[in-house]
Amino acid sequence: MKHTRIVITGIGLTAPNGNSLEEFRRSLLGGVSGVETIDVRYMGRHPAGVCHFDPLRHQKKKELRVGTRAGSISIYCAREAMADSRLDFTNTSTDRVGIYIGCTEHGNVETENEVYAISKFGYDTKFWSHYHNPRTVANNPAGEVSLNLGITGPAYTIGAACAAGNLGLIHATQMLRLGEVDVAICGGVSESIHTFGIFAGFKSQGALAAHVDPKQASRPFDRDRNGIVVSEGGCLYTLERLEDAIKRNAKIYGEIAGYCVNSDASDYVLPNPTRQAECVRRAITNAQIESKDVDIVNTHATATPQGDIQECEAIRAVFGEGCPTTSINNTKSFIGHTMGAAGALELAGNLPAFTDSIVHPTINVQNLDPLCDLPGLVLNAPKRVSKVDTILNNSFGMLGINSTLIVCKYVA
Repeated sequence: MKHTRIVITGIGLTAPNGNSLEEFRRSLLGGVSGVETIDVRYMGRHPAGVCHFDPLRHQKKKELRVGTRAGSISIYCAREAMADSRLDFTNTSTDRVGIYIGCTEHGNVETENEVYAISKFGYDTKFWSHYHNPRTVANNPAGEVSLNLGITGPAYTIGAACAAGNLGLIHATQMLRLGEVDVAICGGVSESIHTFGIFAGFKSQGALAAHVDPKQASRPFDRDRNGIVVSEGGCLYTLERLEDAIKRNAKIYGEIAGYCVNSDASDYVLPNPTRQAECVRRAITNAQIESKDVDIVNTHATATPQGDIQECEAIRAVFGEGCPTTSINNTKSFIGHTMGAAGALELAGNLPAFTDSIVHPTINVQNLDPLCDLPGLVLNAPKRVSKVDTILNNSFGMLGINSTLIVCKYVA
C-alpha cells in the first residue's frame, strides 16, 4: 500500500542532560549522564533523572501554580518544537492542528500531594485544591498545551505505559494520513520523579536501581545492573505531510517509514521476547525494508535483570545474522527511564546520526552480561560508521504493550 509521506519538521525536548536537541546530542556523544540523587518522600535519597529547563520561558507564574509538571514539560517541548519548525499559524487553521502526547501515568503526583497537604489539617477536605480535577484528568498534558498555544484541534494523551512516546508519533502519523489534521504536535512526556508511588512500586518489585554514584546507576546490559532509574522528561515533534513541508521549504529531520504496535498478552510485567521480535519484524515489513537495512537499533532496555535479557533475545532473533552494519545502542544509560517520554526522547538523540554518521553508545557497561552480548552493540564510546539511513526505535511497556518505530533519512 502506498502511504502519504510524513516527515519530522521540528523537535523540542527537555532531558536530564539537555534542554535542546543540540545540547542533548552533545551529552550523548560526550558520555554525560543526567542522573543525580533526589529526596523521595518517605523513602530517602535515590538516583533520578531531573530536568532543569526554565518553565517561565513559555508560561506565567500563575499558570505554573494552576497547572502540572507534566503540563509544563509539554508546553516547553511544544513551544520549542513549534519554534524549531518555523510553522506560521497565520497560514494554518488552529483547528487543523492535532496534539497527541504519550504518557505513562498522570495524576498520581497531584493526588499524592493533596493527600499529604490535607494530612497536616486532620484530613479536612476544605484544604483540597479545587484545581485537582483538571490537573489529574488523563488528557491534562495535551490540554495544557492546547490552552497555552490556542490550538483548537484534537488534543489528547495516549496511555501506553512506557511505549507511549512512540505511540504519540505513530498516532499522529495515522491522523495526518487520514487527513484529520494538517499539522501534528506529538511525542511523549513524563513527570514520574515527583510521585513516590512509582519509586515505591519499583522498589517492591526489586526493580529500583541503586548505586553509590548516581551517574552509574542506570546500567543496561551490565552484569551488575540492578534496576530502573526513574526520570522525568519530554520530547515533542511537529509532523507534517511531505508536500506541505516542501511547499514551505521546511527543514526535514527524517521521514516516518514504518511502525508496529502489538501486545504480549502473557504477563503484567515480564516482557515476551517472541512478541517483541514479532513487533520489530512487522515494523520492518511495514517500512518495506529488510533487517540488514537498519543502521541503528535504539533499545528499550531499562537495566532490569530479566527485562534486558528478554529484549536482547528478541533483537538477536531479528538482527543476529546477516546484519553486519547494524549498530545497537541504549539511551537510558545516560538519562534513566523517562517512562512515557522514553521513545520520543531516545529517537531524538539518534536522529542527528543521519547527518554526522555517529552512533552514540550505551555507557556504564563495565562488565557486559554475556546474555546481553549482541552483534553491533556500541559500548562506552561513540562509533563512527559509513552512513546512517535508517533508525529503528524500540519502546515496550507494562501489561505487554510493544511499539517499534522506524525513521529514515529523508530522500527527495
